[in-house]
Amino acid sequence: MIQVIYGKKGSGKTKRILELANHAVDEQHGDVVFVDDDNRYMYDLRHEVRFVNAGEYKMRSADMFYGFLCGMLAQNFDMKVVFIDAFLKLIKTDINEMSWFFERLDEYSNTHGVDFILSISEDAEKLPEFIHPYFI
Repeated sequence: MIQVIYGKKGSGKTKRILELANHAVDEQHGDVVFVDDDNRYMYDLRHEVRFVNAGEYKMRSADMFYGFLCGMLAQNFDMKVVFIDAFLKLIKTDINEMSWFFERLDEYSNTHGVDFILSISEDAEKLPEFIHPYFI
């Protein structure tokens, strides 16, 4: 399952995704991972949530980020939910060109039983149609 939290900057997306991640620890029977572009929210998460600063890896494209996620997931088969904050900052790609990414992520989710929750800073009207089914 993929879910997308969207809204303009300052609309409370990060607060919501942090709350969801902290709450997921109590509900999931597996590892909970939070991926962000820097360390600023590391201490807002419960210690059981694995925090990953993806900004440290200097990814320059959506392909690199997808490979990063797959490598991370291949290393740990116990991951059940991955929260990705600041998605557009991490992929450094126009969201309109990302249908392939969401198709692959959805396929991975269905095959391996891993849920993905992403935050995207943008109005719903400006997001491409392929993302709309994932809105929460």
